[in-house]
Amino acid sequence: MNTIDAKLLQKAFLAGASSLEAKKEWINELNVFPVPDGDTGTNMTLTIMSAAKEVAAIENPTMDALAKAISSGSLRGARGNSGVILSQLFRGFTKEIKGVQQINTAILASAFVRATETAYKAVMKPKEGTILTVAKGMSEKAALLAEQTDDILEFCEKVIEEGDYVLSQTPEMLPVLKQAGVVDSGGQGLMQVLKGCLDGLQGKEISLAVESTPKPTSASAAVSAPMDKSQIDTADIKFGYCTEFIINTEKEFTDEDELSFKAYLEELGDSIVVVADEDVVKVHVHTNHPGLAFEKALTYGSLSRMKIDNMREEHQERLIQDAEKVAAQQKAEDEAKKAAKTEDKPRKPFGFIAVSVGEGLTEIFKGIGADYLIEGGQTMNPSTEDILNAVDHVNADTIFVLPNNKNIILAAEQAVYLVEDKNIIVVPSRTVPQGITALINFMPDLSAEENLENMKAEMARVKTGQITYAVRTTNIDGMDITEGDIMAIGDQGMLAVDKSIPEAALKALEAMIDEESELVTIYYGADVSEEDAEGLLALAGERFPDVEIELQNGGQPVYYYMISVE
Repeated sequence: MNTIDAKLLQKAFLAGASSLEAKKEWINELNVFPVPDGDTGTNMTLTIMSAAKEVAAIENPTMDALAKAISSGSLRGARGNSGVILSQLFRGFTKEIKGVQQINTAILASAFVRATETAYKAVMKPKEGTILTVAKGMSEKAALLAEQTDDILEFCEKVIEEGDYVLSQTPEMLPVLKQAGVVDSGGQGLMQVLKGCLDGLQGKEISLAVESTPKPTSASAAVSAPMDKSQIDTADIKFGYCTEFIINTEKEFTDEDELSFKAYLEELGDSIVVVADEDVVKVHVHTNHPGLAFEKALTYGSLSRMKIDNMREEHQERLIQDAEKVAAQQKAEDEAKKAAKTEDKPRKPFGFIAVSVGEGLTEIFKGIGADYLIEGGQTMNPSTEDILNAVDHVNADTIFVLPNNKNIILAAEQAVYLVEDKNIIVVPSRTVPQGITALINFMPDLSAEENLENMKAEMARVKTGQITYAVRTTNIDGMDITEGDIMAIGDQGMLAVDKSIPEAALKALEAMIDEESELVTIYYGADVSEEDAEGLLALAGERFPDVEIELQNGGQPVYYYMISVE
């Protein structure tokens, strides 16, 4: 094989996405800290699946169409640092394949090199021993191989072999990986994608179905959940194709248009959802004639995010369950979203978006001035598109985005480049306590730039500790950890390990409190009773009488306690 055409590239990309999806939980388990929120595999899968849905919808692929779908789809779907870096690798790669009819080894090598360069530029402080290092190793090998072979398969096999070698060396580059006994999870995810792509090129039998994957929901109803799917009897399926798409309207989509379009779809099928939101219309219908739905929709504007599932063919795996009920629920949620978005609110100078998880923390952020909350964080990182949706709902000239998690900052920063009518400023809050401190210290009389510097300065005074349990046995920062142990994790690494939740929390406080400490806030999570939290507060008050200690109901999952020391 000396060349790859658009049809084969489409197959290879979808095979790569499928390969990653199949191994996402294994990749999650490579998390350095053995906490129950390892999410590298999930983030990378959600990122590539966002692109795969667009790629799969292209019936007659061209290189340009594939490049656009892969680049834009992965960027908007990017979640977490690993997902954002993966999207940047795709972005660089696709820049090299635009305008060509066939890809040979020379073009492939150039695409590998440009992918790596683009990804490195996207990260402010690139760290070796990560997915970036694996990508760089493969791009350097690709450049050499392009001069030695015209055989695409030989080229890919040797590039992947080099990638596996570099991945195996990542523990030698990052001591924390060696301590934990794992390779870099992002690098492993990248290798899984490329191995799947090679399988696709070689014509191996691979499932290329692109499934919807759950995504975070917004506390302000910005993101609607995907359709629930499970097994049903095909005999009950009157309309065989679950059809979903978005109309990007080219003129006003009036109430009369909406009623007329719904009436037309009712003639074609059932389980209909048509929700108009400014210049975008979301459509869902079960029908035996998807093409007729598309043709009618094209009279209102261009189409995107087109997806057709053959429900009869896929019923052994996943199918729509109670579609009418879910459709009605989705419609209600989307209409609530529409009402929230179109609510007549005057434009203001400053607005605030915060990422939060847990009812208590969400109420705290609302109480101190957050305009819009994206539900997510440790167990589910919001995507760049989730952040863009939130920006749409805040009517302000300058919007501060508080990621409140180090793994969300990069995705938030991608949104800055995609918003033209508002000034987006990402406050690099790495933890929820930092985000709370930043928002409290906002001064409306200062400029946006002055506020950013002030927020960053105040966040630097905050120490964060998080108490959770270990999901595997390992050794980190010289501490032996056994599966089931209670861990206290600080800003820079492990603080303590214990068998008892209260004792781990007290050890964390011991490590965090110093002579300059004035205020301690303990946020207790969803798995901690108020009585147990009050007990910890009493113990902490006895042991640390020189600081003020507050107790708040955070309601966060995964972490029994989050502790802030200022």
